[in-house]
Amino acid sequence: MTRGDVTATAAGRGLSSAEAAARLERDGANLLPRRPPVPLWRRVAAQLRDPLILVLLVATALTLATGDWTDMAVIMLVIVVNTSVGVVQEVRADRAITALSELTAPTARVVRDGTQTQVPAAGVVVGDVVVLAEGDIVPADAELVEAAGLLIDESALTGESVPVDKGAGRPVSAGTVVARGRGRAVVTAVGAAGTAGRIASMMVNGGGLTPLQRRLTDVGRMLAGVTVLLCVIVLALGLVRGLPVELMVVTAISLVVAAVPESLPAVVTLSLALGARRMAARDALVRRLPAVETLGSVTVLATDKTGTLTEGRMVARLVWTPAGEARLTGSGYAPDGRIIPEGAVGAEAFTDLLTAAALCNDARLTPDPRGRWPALGDPTEAALLAAAAKLGLDRSQTQQRFPRVAERPFDSGRKRMTTVHRTPGGHARTICKGAPEALLHPSVLTDAPAVLTRARERADRLAQNGYRVLAVAASDLDDVPATVEERGLTLLGLIAILDPPRPAAAAAIDACKRAGIRPVLITGDHPGTARAVATDLGIIETGGRVVDCRDAGAPGEGTASVYARATPEQKLDIIESMRHRGDTLAMTGDGVNDGPALRRADIGVAMGERGTEVARQAADLVLADDDLDTVVAAVEEGRRVYTNIRRFLVYGLSGGAAEIAVMLLGPFAGLTLPLLPAQILWINLLTHGLPGVALGGEPALPGSMSRPPRPPTQSILGAGLWQRVLRIAIVLTAVTLGVAIWAHQTGRPWQSMAFFALGATQLGVAIGSRTRPGSSANPALLLAVAGALVLQLAGLYLPPLRELLGTRPLAPGDLLIVTALSTLGYVATRLDRVLHRSVYTPSSGPAR
Repeated sequence: MTRGDVTATAAGRGLSSAEAAARLERDGANLLPRRPPVPLWRRVAAQLRDPLILVLLVATALTLATGDWTDMAVIMLVIVVNTSVGVVQEVRADRAITALSELTAPTARVVRDGTQTQVPAAGVVVGDVVVLAEGDIVPADAELVEAAGLLIDESALTGESVPVDKGAGRPVSAGTVVARGRGRAVVTAVGAAGTAGRIASMMVNGGGLTPLQRRLTDVGRMLAGVTVLLCVIVLALGLVRGLPVELMVVTAISLVVAAVPESLPAVVTLSLALGARRMAARDALVRRLPAVETLGSVTVLATDKTGTLTEGRMVARLVWTPAGEARLTGSGYAPDGRIIPEGAVGAEAFTDLLTAAALCNDARLTPDPRGRWPALGDPTEAALLAAAAKLGLDRSQTQQRFPRVAERPFDSGRKRMTTVHRTPGGHARTICKGAPEALLHPSVLTDAPAVLTRARERADRLAQNGYRVLAVAASDLDDVPATVEERGLTLLGLIAILDPPRPAAAAAIDACKRAGIRPVLITGDHPGTARAVATDLGIIETGGRVVDCRDAGAPGEGTASVYARATPEQKLDIIESMRHRGDTLAMTGDGVNDGPALRRADIGVAMGERGTEVARQAADLVLADDDLDTVVAAVEEGRRVYTNIRRFLVYGLSGGAAEIAVMLLGPFAGLTLPLLPAQILWINLLTHGLPGVALGGEPALPGSMSRPPRPPTQSILGAGLWQRVLRIAIVLTAVTLGVAIWAHQTGRPWQSMAFFALGATQLGVAIGSRTRPGSSANPALLLAVAGALVLQLAGLYLPPLRELLGTRPLAPGDLLIVTALSTLGYVATRLDRVLHRSVYTPSSGPAR
C-alpha cells in the first residue's frame, strides 16, 4: 500500500466486509508458511536410505537367494523395527509440536464498515485498520496512524530486550507485543509477505546430515567393501581346495551376513529412543531421533539472549540515591527478594525513591492461580513495582494514599513521564521518571551541581554495564498545579534495570565449559547488555571481546564468543563460519529472528513455552520448560548414546572379524571347513541379536560431562576403537581355533566344539563390555546373554536344532572345558581396558 492509501483508509470507515473478503481471497490467509505434512511413505523411505539398512537389504536378498528363510526373517525384522521406531518418533513429535503451536495472534480488533470488530488473526487483510491496546499482539505488519504512549516489545523479532517507543508513521511488525499505550495501524503486509514471513523463508536449507549419520555412512561403506573382499577370498580358497561350489557360495554369503552387524541400526534406534524418552521426562521434545546424539557431538553451543539465557523480564538490580546505594535480589516480577544496602545506609533510605517509582507507573502485577506474577504494561514499569514490593510497599495501598490527579504521559521526545498525586495531608506531589540524560539537568532539578555530576557518572557506568537506568525526581507543592510542570524537582535517585540471567543459566554454561563445549552468545540486543549478561554468566571474562555486528562488515570468522546487534542474516553467517571451521554447532533460541539459525545449525533447540511458532517449527529439539539446563542433560544423553554405539561396534565387529578369520585360517590348520553356513548364521543371530541390542541400554558413566567433545572429523572407529576390535578379535579367533585344533587332533567333535566356543566367547565379550560390571545396571543385557547361551546349548543338544545346524552333542567334560575357555572373552575385554586405558579414558575424564 502507498502512504496515501494508508491515510485514506485510516481516515474513513476502514475496509468494508466485502472488500476484506475479496482481499482475503486475493492474498490468502494471514498465516506464516508452514511445511506441508510429510507423507508416510516419504518418512519410511528416509529411514530406508540409511547406509547400514541398505547393506541389510542386500544381505536379505542374498539370504533369499540361498533359501535361508530364518535368517532372512530375522534381518527383515531388524529393518522393520528400526524403520517403525524412527517413523513413530517423528510422527509423535510433529503431533506434539502441533499441540504446542498457537497462532501468533489468535484474534485481532479491526475497523470494518465503520465499526470496531474482533476477527481471527488469520482473517486480517492488507488495508485493515487494526486497533492496538496494552497487551495485544500485533497481528500483521502495519503502519501506525495513531499512537498514544505506545511501547512495542520487539524481542521476539529482533532480540532487543527493551520495548521500543513507537509514534505515528512508524512501522510495527507481526508477532510483536504492545507493552504500553494504544494506537491504530493500517496493515501493509500479511502472512509470508510480512517481516516474519521473510525471515521464515530463510529456513529452506537445513543443517544436512548429523555427525552420527555421517559417521555411520562411512562405517557402512567401509564394512561393505572389506566384508565383500574377505568373503570373496574365502570363496576362492574353498574352490581352490576343491570344495563344492554351492557350499562355498552359501558359506561366503553367510559370512557377509555374519560380518555385517545387522543389529547396529536397532542398537542406534534403541539408544536414541531411550534417550528421547528420557528427554521427554525432562520436558524436552525430540523431533528427530538423531538430534539426541547430535547434542553429544557439539563443540559450540550458540545461544540467543532474551528469553533463553535471560528471563525475558526486566528486574531492578540496583538503586542509587545521593546518600548511598543498594542491591536487589530475586527474579521475575514476584515480590520475593530483598534490598541489601551497601555501607551505613539502611533500606528505609530508599523508601521515597521506590514509592515514587510505584506511583509514577501504569503497569499492573497480579498473581495468577499458579502463583506466577504476569505483568500487564511496560516491563520496565513492572520491574519498578516488583522492586517497591521487596521493600514492603503495596501498589494499591500506596495509590490509595497518594491518588493520581494529573499526569503527562511518556513520549519519545521528552523521554520522561510525570504524574501529580494528592498527599494524605491535602498537598500535591509531582513525580517524574525518565532517562538520566532527560532529567539530570539544572533546568529540571534543583540539586547542587556536584550531586548531578555524581548521578550522571553513576548512570553512565551502569549503562556501560548493560543496565537500563531510570532517574526519578519529585517535588511537593501546596496544591495541584493547573499544568503539569517538569522543573524545580529534587532528585530521589537512580534505578538500574536488567533482563537478568535465568537462575540455571550460569550452571548450564559452566557445565558446557567443563564438557569442553564453547558457549557463544548471538543476540540482536545492545553490545553493553550483551557484555553484561555474557560476563555475568561466564561466557567471557571481564572486558572480553564483544563483536558489534553493525560495525563489522562481516560477523567474523566464528572465533568470538559474543555477537551483538546481529540480524537474522548475520546469525546465519556466524553459524556458517563456525561450521566451516569444523565445529559441530547447537543453536538455542525462541524468537522469529532465531528461526533461520535454528534451521541451519547442526541441531536447533527452541524454547517451547516462550518460543514463537517459527522457532518451534525450525528446531530439532523443543524445551517445553524453557530450561537451558535441559540442554546440558541432552548433551550427556547424546554422549551416552554415542558411547553405547561404539561399545556395540567393538562387540559386533570383533565377533564378525573373528568369524571371518576362523574361516580363513582354519583350512591352513587342517580344518577343511571350520564352520557350516547354518552355524555361522546361528552364532550371528544369537550374539548380534538381543545381547547386541541390549548393549544400547547401558547407562552413562559418571564424569562423562567432564570430557571434551570428540573431534568432529574423528571416525566412529577412531580414538583406538578399531585397534581394540582387532585385539579382541584375535583372542576370539585364538580360542576358537585352539579348541577346534585340539578337538580335531584328539578325535572329538571339533566342529561342534568350535561352534560353541565362538558363540560363548562372544557372549563373554558382551558381559565384559558393560559400563558397571558387577552391578545390576542394565539387567536386560544379563537376561539377553543368559537367553543366548541357553539357545547356544540348545543348538548342541536339541535334536531338531542339531539336525538344522549339523552339530553333535558334547560330553560333559568337553562342554566344561570349552565353557571355561570361553570366559577368556570376558577376561580379554576387561584386561584390554586396563592395558589400553587411553582408548577408554581420555585425558579429561574417566573410562568410557
